[in-house]
Amino acid sequence: MIEAPNRPGLDGYWKNTFPVTGGQYYRFSAYRKVDRVKSPRLSAVARLIWQDDQGKLVPTDRPVVDFYRKGGTSYVQPEYPTDKPEGTDGWVEVSDTYRAPSKATRAVIELHLRWAPGGRIQWSDISLLKVPKPRARKVRLATVHFRPRGGKTPAGNCRLFAPLIEKAAQQKADLVLLPETLTLYGTGLSYIEAAESIPGPSTEYFGRLARKHDLYIVAGLLERDGPLVYNVAVLIGPDGNIIGKYRKVCLPRGEVSGGVCPGNDYPVFDTRFGKVAMMICYDGFFPEVARALANRGAEVIAWPVWGCNPLFARARAAENHVYLISSTYTDFSQDWIVSAVFDHTGQTIALAKNWGDVVVAEVDLNQRTQWSGIGDFKAELPRHRPPADCP
Repeated sequence: MIEAPNRPGLDGYWKNTFPVTGGQYYRFSAYRKVDRVKSPRLSAVARLIWQDDQGKLVPTDRPVVDFYRKGGTSYVQPEYPTDKPEGTDGWVEVSDTYRAPSKATRAVIELHLRWAPGGRIQWSDISLLKVPKPRARKVRLATVHFRPRGGKTPAGNCRLFAPLIEKAAQQKADLVLLPETLTLYGTGLSYIEAAESIPGPSTEYFGRLARKHDLYIVAGLLERDGPLVYNVAVLIGPDGNIIGKYRKVCLPRGEVSGGVCPGNDYPVFDTRFGKVAMMICYDGFFPEVARALANRGAEVIAWPVWGCNPLFARARAAENHVYLISSTYTDFSQDWIVSAVFDHTGQTIALAKNWGDVVVAEVDLNQRTQWSGIGDFKAELPRHRPPADCP
């Protein structure tokens, strides 16, 4: 137990050292329960530090993204195990599995209570155990670069995507992203005229294709819910059923004047390979949307986008350490947003250049991205980002 006096700025921690063998995998686990702690993600922190026999940091043997272009030796940065959902009894598991660096001989565990005046924390059941190498979580992410011309009706536009979804399936895609408001593009309809119920004819059509090809589909549609119309992205599962939908939160002036209403939630959905979320076009101009999705556990963000600054795509992927998939109506030659897959550093790992292209990138959702001098930024985000009430 650690209990803090009622004054700011204090950081106390329990510390212990465990012997390790370089190259082996270890699972760290502890449980914590807090009382009078305003922000447990900031104040109730576990750290794991890899050291050699002299108590020094060890050189990394992991791939490291070196933004500084310094070269030389890069050292392994501290690990930040992640919080799992809180139990009904108030206890929270803090855990993760790591590969010990090849030159590490010990792991130093620090269990903190920091910056919590008058707060108290209990840590329990602390362990660092050798485990088998975790299985990879490989997933193949596909995007479609296509303008549906000639469909004339919402149903006609949907049918134009069938051969492209089949092309994604031939490349063994697990998830394929279609563009924004695809039932509207090129039809001459208004937002209101193109809107339909969800579930509805378009989701039923794409559900049949998802079931046929055993993959997930994200489709950009327009939803009518009573008197209201929303710009939505719908996630359809391999069984053909709707897993969930996201209603676009940030609306440009054209959609506002066209009668579209904003959404107000940031849902994240479980799939057989990991956690998927969606945002839509103008959402990408604002860091809050992707951050909210990442805060809720998103590992992949599917982004149907009519047009946007490509720097925002790279930024949203890098600042949240998520994979981002975009599908756009913008011509590649315009040097604007592209239909692509972006990795945790914001780099493009699959790029469509021609109309009708379907490109696929295979990624491992269990693979951590290491930044030089920072380490695994994805794990550090909840420990270091500002409090929720920061203006």
